[in-house]
Order: sequence, then C-alpha cells, then structure tokens
Amino acid sequence: MQLKDTLQAAYTAVTAHRMRSILTMLGIIIGVGSVVLMVSVGRSFERYVLDQVESFSSHLIEVYPTGFEKFGRTLDSMSFADYEAVETLNTVESVAPVIFVTEKITYETEEISPFIFGTTSNFFYNYSLKLERGRLLNESDIKGARSVVVLGYQAAVDLFGQNDPIGERIRIGKRFYTVVGVMETVGSALLQDLDTPAYVPFTTAKAQTGQKHLSYMTMKATTEDDELALADITALLRQRHSIDNPDNDYDKDDFRARSASQATEIVGTVGLGLTAFIGLIAGISLIVGGIGIMNIMLVSVTERTREIGLRKALGATRQDILRQFLIEAVALTMLGGAVGIIGGAALGALLAAIASKFVGHVPFTLSIPALIAAMSMAMATGLIFGIFPARKAADLSPMEAIRWEG
Repeated sequence: MQLKDTLQAAYTAVTAHRMRSILTMLGIIIGVGSVVLMVSVGRSFERYVLDQVESFSSHLIEVYPTGFEKFGRTLDSMSFADYEAVETLNTVESVAPVIFVTEKITYETEEISPFIFGTTSNFFYNYSLKLERGRLLNESDIKGARSVVVLGYQAAVDLFGQNDPIGERIRIGKRFYTVVGVMETVGSALLQDLDTPAYVPFTTAKAQTGQKHLSYMTMKATTEDDELALADITALLRQRHSIDNPDNDYDKDDFRARSASQATEIVGTVGLGLTAFIGLIAGISLIVGGIGIMNIMLVSVTERTREIGLRKALGATRQDILRQFLIEAVALTMLGGAVGIIGGAALGALLAAIASKFVGHVPFTLSIPALIAAMSMAMATGLIFGIFPARKAADLSPMEAIRWEG
C-alpha cells in the first residue's frame, strides 16, 4: 500500500467525524496553546524588562533601608552622612539622595497625590530622565533649600492642562512652591509610572518633613561592572553601620543595595519557575489529550473492523494498517497542535497589546524553538498514544474481522 493511499485513508477517517475529531483534539489544543501562550508572555515580559534596564537605568544602583517597600515609612538606618560618604567612592559616578514627601499638590481647584521626591539633579541623570521645558533642580536650589519644584509630564497636565506651568505657584502640603521645570513624557518603566511624580530639592524636603534620614539613595556606577560598585557601596555602608558580616548574609544588613543589571537575574529566576509551570500544564493537558485520542482511536478500530479485514484480504500488510492508524493519530495531534499554536500566539499578542497600554511598550515575542518543541510534543503524543490502537488494528485476523458484525 503506497504512502499516498495511506495518507488519503487517514484524511478520510479524520474528516468523517469532524465534531468527534475536534473534541478529541481539545486536550492537545489546550496543551500546545498553553505552552505557546506562556512562553510568549514570559519572553515578552523578559524583553520588556531588559529593554527598560538598557534604556532607562543603565548602571543604575539603588540603596534603601530594610523595610523600604512600605512607602513613606521613616527608617533611621541611612543617614545624610552615608550619602556624602558614598559620593567619595571611585566606582560611583553620581549619587542622589531621596526623601519622600507624602503631601498632596494643589493648584487653584485642582488637586493630585503624586509621588514627591526630595532629591538633586543627579536623580534625573541616574534615571536618564529628560527635561521638556524650564530647568532642573540646581546646586543653588539645594544649598538655599528653595521652594521650587519640577513636575513630571502628567503631573503638569493634571494641574495645568495645556497651559504653561513655568513660573506658576503650587502648594505642596502647607508650603508654596514655584514650578521651574517639566519633564518629558516617558510613560512607565519597570512597572513604575514616571510621568506623575514631582521633584523638589532634598534640603527643602528635609526642612518641610522634619525627616532626619534618607528614604533611599540612587547612584550610577562609573564602570561597566555594576557589581564592583555594588561591592564597594556594600562594604562602605557595613563599615559605617558597624555591621560585621563576613559571610555576606544580606539579612544581617540594615540596608539593601541592588543594581539594575540584577533585574535580569530576577527575570531569569522567574523564567525558570514559569518554565516549570508551563511544563506541568502542558504535560497534564497532553496526557489528557493523548488518552482521549487513544480512546477515540480504539473506538475507530472497533467501528472499522470489517474495513480492516477487507483491506487485509485484498493484500494490505500488518505494517500498512499500523502505519495508517498511527498517521491518523499523529494527524489529529498535529492539527490540534497547529490550532493551539495559532490560538496561543494570538492570545499572547493580545495580552502584550493590553499590557502596553498600562506599563509602556511590551514587545510581543514569539519563540521559534518553543513552537518547534510544542509541535514535537504534539507529534510525540500522537505516536505514543496511537501505538496501542494501531497495533490492535494491525493484529486483527482478516477472517474474523470480515465476519465481525458489531
């Protein structure tokens, strides 16, 4: 029996019961689709984070007190003297202290509640933020503790609409500030909205809040090796804080120092967990789908017993029957795999588009190796779960099959 005839017979068998074939493929569609979807989402998120690290925070290091995750919490483990000490390190190019000001901003009838950073001009350099109009904070503002403010793009729009805010006076808490600058719009980066904050001199923030310690510090390394600067900063702060930590146990520190490049390591860790999760879902779905295909193929063997007997009587060999039923099983899984790939890719692209509206551009990324692996898994499922019904069909006796009246 020629391969062409075998393929034609397999096609006829698969299309003869279309609804049954679709239901049979459902497990394969879900399994393959979940692999493609989760891999595309994972790769898209990874690409998003890496793009942000490269364009927004190259060589950026942040140092914050333990417990920093509670915004506005007053912690006493990082002093202004620490900031001045870090400035002396050769591996650090620029340092910016940060004090959080937890107040509302009002202008006439408008009121907003943005993040307000008390900082220096180095903050904008470290985060690669650019000015749209006016000026940034300068040294005179810091030394004189002036009541001046630079607004993020969206903060300016929320308060002033399309009017020019430069020179206007706004109130932060009970203190009036003069707007001296507006930043360019940058949208979101690393899941943070960078268009809504406001920036005031850190000496002014210190005077207004009465805070005696820093909320955190941001700095930029002078070399390509962020880890070298990170090690110097950690050693300096441990020495200043009298922390004996020869084992480098970060739980013993009263601060955390992290570089932007470490975001890639975090992404990698998340990726491993995501891969395991994908494997679990895909494995369960493919097993369920494979069992379904095996059951349907066994039903098909029973329904076509006389046909098998007649074909054997006309000269079809055991290998011909075996090959035909294996091809039918593989055809079902491959077709289900193709539908799963299309569905998973489409849903992944949709999720990337939706995410882009909230956190900035998220590039949709489709992994070719993942597609190949998904189709290979589908084909393997067809072969593994199709072999038993195929062998059962191939082992039928021609005479008994022809006499069968089921």
